Amino acid sequence: MTRRPLSSLKTFWRDRRGVTAIEFALIAPVLILMYCGFAETTQAMMAQRRLSNLTSQIGDLVAQGTQTGPAKMNDNFAIGNVIMAPYPTATLKMCIYSVISDDKGKDTVAWVQPNAAGAGMTGCPTKAGVTVTDIPVGALPASQSIIVSKASYDYTSPIKLVMPTTMTFKRTYYLRPRRTDAVAWINTL
Repeated sequence: MTRRPLSSLKTFWRDRRGVTAIEFALIAPVLILMYCGFAETTQAMMAQRRLSNLTSQIGDLVAQGTQTGPAKMNDNFAIGNVIMAPYPTATLKMCIYSVISDDKGKDTVAWVQPNAAGAGMTGCPTKAGVTVTDIPVGALPASQSIIVSKASYDYTSPIKLVMPTTMTFKRTYYLRPRRTDAVAWINTL
């Protein structure tokens, strides 16, 4: 009677039929976690790249003209929303403003226009006439002007496995007006 249980135990340990299933069960969670992590990271990088592209584009559209106004800015912000697609734009904040430097190098905001979500955005001046001190050295020489384009985006991963929290991406571009010394603000445009 003792031989039979002993031989059954030996055949149990030699049986390899379920080894593949056990190995897969051990490796599958790690592979799924890696796949989701790569997918989430790639999506976040794509959102960050789109934000950089839209910040550059909306600022460049203003810098190409000689004048701008509320209607033109609304069009620029609509273009920014299109560039950000297919990502949701509810958390997209955009702000464009003109900074003029006097002959002594004092930088003053000539006009500012945020999109609806960008009102009160960090780093965006609240009104014209305020002095700004965050322009990088060399970006704005004395007696010249630049267009500053800022955008921020709160990215939330749709999977939330590896990136469970919201990440905020921010971009700022400094562009010189191309066809004039300073882009003028005209309320009727």
